Amino acid sequence: MHPLLLLPLAPLLLLQGLYVRKVTPRLPEPPGPRSGELGDGQPLRLLILGDSAAAGVGAATQSDGLSGQLIQKLKGSYRISWKLWAGNGRTSAQCLALLDAHDAETFDTVVISLGVNDVTSGVSLAAWQAQQAQLADLLRGKFAAKRILFTALPPMHHFPALPQPLRHVLGVRAKTFNRVLQAFVSTRDDCRLLQFGAPMQAEFMAVDGFHPSAVTYGLWAEQAAKALIAAD
Repeated sequence: MHPLLLLPLAPLLLLQGLYVRKVTPRLPEPPGPRSGELGDGQPLRLLILGDSAAAGVGAATQSDGLSGQLIQKLKGSYRISWKLWAGNGRTSAQCLALLDAHDAETFDTVVISLGVNDVTSGVSLAAWQAQQAQLADLLRGKFAAKRILFTALPPMHHFPALPQPLRHVLGVRAKTFNRVLQAFVSTRDDCRLLQFGAPMQAEFMAVDGFHPSAVTYGLWAEQAAKALIAAD
């Protein structure tokens, strides 16, 4: 959607954004381990990086979030040494700063969940595209990552927590970000885009209408595990 077309809606979109922030419950990051070793098979050093969805917000514990369910699905094929570097509200720029500040270490595979906070914070498409390239380069260079699995942005045009027309506008931006992300990963042998679909019914969403439920984290983990195993 062209920015000029949004000008008449700008006051309404701003008010709706403030309203959503006020009334939407801010769910905590769930308790549970953020690193560990598990499984049998060939060694796999795994990093899960990103935002509140990567951090498992919407699940009761980390075992029910992305990290916990992913390592369970991988443990039959790998001896996994894993870490979770993720946080509520985290943007791509903040993840870059986190990686810059971290000491160098080695990961075979990185699973990334980013983009929703970039969409809602209004970062430009060009800046976001550049940040994804910087993330991939930093993970490949400083952290020796061989495979980087970017997760596509979710269908924000279906988020129950968002009123119209804000839901439509953010949904269009999310779709545009996904097209750019797909184009970017197609230029890299070490990157892949993970797209998975979940029905936007109550059982698939957390109570805030914004984050995944444990059921959706399970679907996400299943698709991520299949992608990682198939890549070996």
